[in-house]
Amino acid sequence: MSETPRRPTWDEYFIKLVDEVSLRATCDRGRSGCVIVKDKRILCTGYVGSPPGFPHCDEAGHLFKKVIDDDGTERQHCMRTIHAEQNAICQAARWGISLEETTLYCTMEPCRVCAMLIISVGIRKVVAKKRYHAAQDTRQLFEQAGVELVVMLDEQETY
Repeated sequence: MSETPRRPTWDEYFIKLVDEVSLRATCDRGRSGCVIVKDKRILCTGYVGSPPGFPHCDEAGHLFKKVIDDDGTERQHCMRTIHAEQNAICQAARWGISLEETTLYCTMEPCRVCAMLIISVGIRKVVAKKRYHAAQDTRQLFEQAGVELVVMLDEQETY
């Protein structure tokens, strides 16, 4: 008799779908995906990409801007694209879908701007596959707002 395969948990299931959504991303520096769920039903998805009708990094190249962290570390950040979380929230707004009391699944911990949007639209839980190197503000914002944050792998996304 063959052994029955283990069913993934809901978090594992939706994180695997995040990986699939991220395949549509159009910036090779951060091919991230996002899935927003309520009551185990997908409401919307998003991936890193330019606004509709604008050139993508894969076509036109990156639009880099220098970012200087508080500790003086300089990084290059691509400004051509919208983050996966932002795109998912925009899709919900475009189609009139409330995100109150939902769970957001994403490739890595959201940035500060995405965290503020997540809080503002009423998302209550965020499940990230990996850590993000600049997520200290995000963790503090989520704690202050009562947004539960779960990181599935104790690995840091680097790019």
